[in-house]
Amino acid sequence: MNSVAASETETPAAALRHDDRVTVCAVAALAFMLGDVLHEGLGHACVALATVAPQGVISTVAWSSSYDSKLVDAGGTLVNLAAGCVFWLLLRAWRSASPQTRLFLWTCCAFNLFSGTGYFFFSGVTNFGDWAGVIDGLQPHWLWRTGLIVVGILAYWGAVVVVGTALVRYIGVARNDRRRYWRICLTSYFSAIAISTLGGLMNPLGFQYVLLSALPATAGADCGLLWMGYYVPRRTVPVRSSDTVGRSGVWIGVSAAAALAFIFVLGRGLSLHR
Repeated sequence: MNSVAASETETPAAALRHDDRVTVCAVAALAFMLGDVLHEGLGHACVALATVAPQGVISTVAWSSSYDSKLVDAGGTLVNLAAGCVFWLLLRAWRSASPQTRLFLWTCCAFNLFSGTGYFFFSGVTNFGDWAGVIDGLQPHWLWRTGLIVVGILAYWGAVVVVGTALVRYIGVARNDRRRYWRICLTSYFSAIAISTLGGLMNPLGFQYVLLSALPATAGADCGLLWMGYYVPRRTVPVRSSDTVGRSGVWIGVSAAAALAFIFVLGRGLSLHR
C-alpha cells in the first residue's frame, strides 16, 4: 500500500486510539489566550503606548484609553494576521514537533487567522469594533463598509482553506476521518468560547461588553472550525505522522496556570503607562 492510500485509510489499531480531550482542551485554551494577548497587548496596548497614549487599561476584552488613533484600532487585527502566518510557517517547518506541539501551533494559527480576517466582516456588517474605528470619517462611508465586508468574506474563506488543509497535512487528520475531525475541532471551538467568557467575567468595562462583543466575536470568528472540512481540497493528504494527541500533564499544567492569570489578573484589567 502506498503512503497516500495508507494516510487515507484508518487501520483498526488507529481506530482504537483517541485524542485526549483534556489535553486538546488545554492546548486550545492556551492558544486562544495567546491570540487574545497578542491582539489586545501587542496590537493595541503596545502600539498605543508607543505612539499616542501615555497610559491606558488592558483586559482580556479590550484596550481602553482616552487616546486613540486609526493605527491603534488596526493594530490588533494586523498582529493577529502576522502571528497566524508565523505559526503556520512553524507548523509547516517543525517536522520533529510532538503531536501536542503541532496541535498548539495549528490552533494558534487558526485562532489568529480567523480573528484577524473575521474582524473585517464583523466591523463592516455591524459598524462596530476596531475596523469601524479605522474607517470612521472616510467617505463615502457605505462604500468603505462594503469594502470591509467583501475583503472579510474573501480573507476568511482563504483562512478556512489554509487552516483546514493544515489540519490534514500537518496534524494528520485524514479527510475521511470525520470522527477525529469533529473531536479536535469541537473541543477547540468550545474551549475558546469557555476561556473567552471566563476571562471577561471581571473585566472593568462590565460583563455586558462580553455578551455584546467579546463572546459573539469569539463564537463567530472561530466558527470556521465547524465547517472548514468541506473546503479542504480533495487531493490533500497527511504529510506528517497521524499520531494522536496523548495526555500531557505539562501542557495541562501550563494551560491551567495561564488561565488563572488570564482570568484573575488580566481579566480584572491592568493599568499600563509609558
